[in-house]
Amino acid sequence: MRIILASGSPRRKDLLKLIVEDFEIIVSGDEEIVDDSLSPEERATEIAYNKAKDVYDKTDGDRIVIGADTMVVKDNVIYGKPKDRDDAYNMIKTFISGDKTHEVITGLCVLVCKDGEYKEYKTYDKSKEYLKDISDEEIYRWIDTGKAYDKAGAYGINTEFGVYVEKIEGNFNTIVGLPIHMLYDILKQYIYE
Repeated sequence: MRIILASGSPRRKDLLKLIVEDFEIIVSGDEEIVDDSLSPEERATEIAYNKAKDVYDKTDGDRIVIGADTMVVKDNVIYGKPKDRDDAYNMIKTFISGDKTHEVITGLCVLVCKDGEYKEYKTYDKSKEYLKDISDEEIYRWIDTGKAYDKAGAYGINTEFGVYVEKIEGNFNTIVGLPIHMLYDILKQYIYE
């Protein structure tokens, strides 16, 4: 059965390789626009679904299409990828203000067609991060690596920025961008029969 990751994220690709040897990547053309009245959890799940559905509709035959979307949330405000250096700086400053915590939510959608039968799985996972104090010099040094711009919240826990993460509550891989503990439970029904 074809397994398709509807994402160009190198982090999601690496995580999926931990549980599946052979899969394709077809990047979704979905614009990631959803109803603003949805909760962050609902938004992440809906965007993951829209990505997966876009790729599912462009393919045929028996297949499993995996979509995911990661959001960083603090005080019910969603932080996506930064637009520029100032935006990245402001995001990180927000995350270290107050209690120095924020949530990372990854929506997950798996669409399956097997023997003509369609099944969909839509869910999400959430983790909480606690950051240490970070000086302005350290923030700018991180941003100037260029790695802040393709990540929700302007940082990656699995990069040099990880030295500023005091602790997490939840699943590390959810923060990186793909809750493989949840994905495995779905996929094993189809690929490990």
